[in-house]
Amino acid sequence: MGPAPTAHNAGRTRGRRAPKAAVAAVAGLTLLLTGCSSTDPSEFKRLALPVAASDRSGAMFDLWLGAWIAVLVTFVLVFGLIVFAMVRYRQRSEDEIPSQVRYNLPIEVLYTIAPVIVVAVFFFHTVDTQNKMLEKVDDPDHTVEVVGFKWQWAFNYLDESAVGEDVFDLGTPAEPTELYLPVDESVRFDLRSPDVIHSFWVPEFYFKMDVVPGRKNTFDLTPTRTGTFTGRCAELCGMYHSRMIFKVNVVTRAEYDAHLRELQQIGQVGAPQGGASADTIDGLEENGTE
Repeated sequence: MGPAPTAHNAGRTRGRRAPKAAVAAVAGLTLLLTGCSSTDPSEFKRLALPVAASDRSGAMFDLWLGAWIAVLVTFVLVFGLIVFAMVRYRQRSEDEIPSQVRYNLPIEVLYTIAPVIVVAVFFFHTVDTQNKMLEKVDDPDHTVEVVGFKWQWAFNYLDESAVGEDVFDLGTPAEPTELYLPVDESVRFDLRSPDVIHSFWVPEFYFKMDVVPGRKNTFDLTPTRTGTFTGRCAELCGMYHSRMIFKVNVVTRAEYDAHLRELQQIGQVGAPQGGASADTIDGLEENGTE
């Protein structure tokens, strides 16, 4: 057996390990940052959110920003305490025995109460943001009934003055349905499903809502910029859930009216479409937000 390691040799061994740990930490951080790289510098200002496209996006971005700040503060605090404990209470000699503490009541009270306070603050701001997102428009310019069914979407434009009757967009699995909305005009969305739970989600609106059988959920918003966006079902609803995508075209009012007249000309008029029970909207339970 070789000679027992001395305190001097142990110190040199720890000294050699420190640079390796630092190199590993830098390499890991570099890999993380390169994995999150983006060619759009403004994406960092949005904290990875897409460019907003509705009047309700501001409230959601404020909540998102607050969550990031809270996470960073918590990370710095916890990581700082870890480093402090490592440095302040490190072993300084081979024969040193740390003081043995069975419990510390103030610390235990702190790490019990602090998470409760954090959760309560998050809960308050989440409810406040939800109320802002679900705030109703007194007299919306348009009403669109959204029907999610296995495995597609139907969009029914109700009582549109441009054509004088209800018209609808209905796609196929090969050609997903396209939703048309006029820019800078308020829209009320009535959501329903004849089969299972789906979820109506347009990332650029910073908003999604479940589509629940037997219940009519509803929300209002105003699209604020033109463009074509991709909407999705955000609820795992069965085998072909991944097919439930749709396009959202936010266009000028003239283009919107022209699209409605086109639907009228090809015969997509009349009762709401979508699924086996598309004509049973009356009597559905409201979500209580109106």
